Amino acid sequence: MKAKYFILAAVVLSAGLFVYSCSCSSCEKDEQAAVPVDVLNKANDFIISKTGEEFFKKYITVDFVRTKHTPPYFEMAYRLFDPERPYVNATIRFTVDSVGNVMKDRDIIGIPNCKTRPVDCNWSIDREKAIEIAKMHGLEEGIKEWEVGFIWNPKREKYVWHILSTLDEMEGDFGYRGSGKEMIIDPVSGDVLEYNDWHVR
Repeated sequence: MKAKYFILAAVVLSAGLFVYSCSCSSCEKDEQAAVPVDVLNKANDFIISKTGEEFFKKYITVDFVRTKHTPPYFEMAYRLFDPERPYVNATIRFTVDSVGNVMKDRDIIGIPNCKTRPVDCNWSIDREKAIEIAKMHGLEEGIKEWEVGFIWNPKREKYVWHILSTLDEMEGDFGYRGSGKEMIIDPVSGDVLEYNDWHVR
């Protein structure tokens, strides 16, 4: 009989710990997601001012898990995703103050300017086509598979295809060293925007 009570007590204790750990995990997520509605609305409006409302509603959602509150600021994070073009899968980031004003002196990353230049958001060049363009323009094959990414380019303030070719690399007590070529391709026109050397010494 005592053994039965012991087993029952152990089961109840385990269940309690499980519930507690789940609730703690939920609490942590709630803390990360605690953005006042007024602040969130102003942050949304800032993105809409650049993308337009239709684009925002179709392709952009707030990412509460990656959004952080470091008083008095909110480091806002959003996901940009187009299910019809799954290579369009990026994170938008910017910072607002406690009432939702955008901090223009901090990085604003990943918001495409679709409202005034809709053509800039017609990303018709997919991954395979970008690789084909890179080959056609002579990007060297290198010693391993190319690193290919649809990423935000802060200098150009637009999304690009970034393709990295590694020609040489080694790693040891001195750390990583490598070199190669990079090609930046416009995902709308397919034009090669840059073709550079890269080095890590």
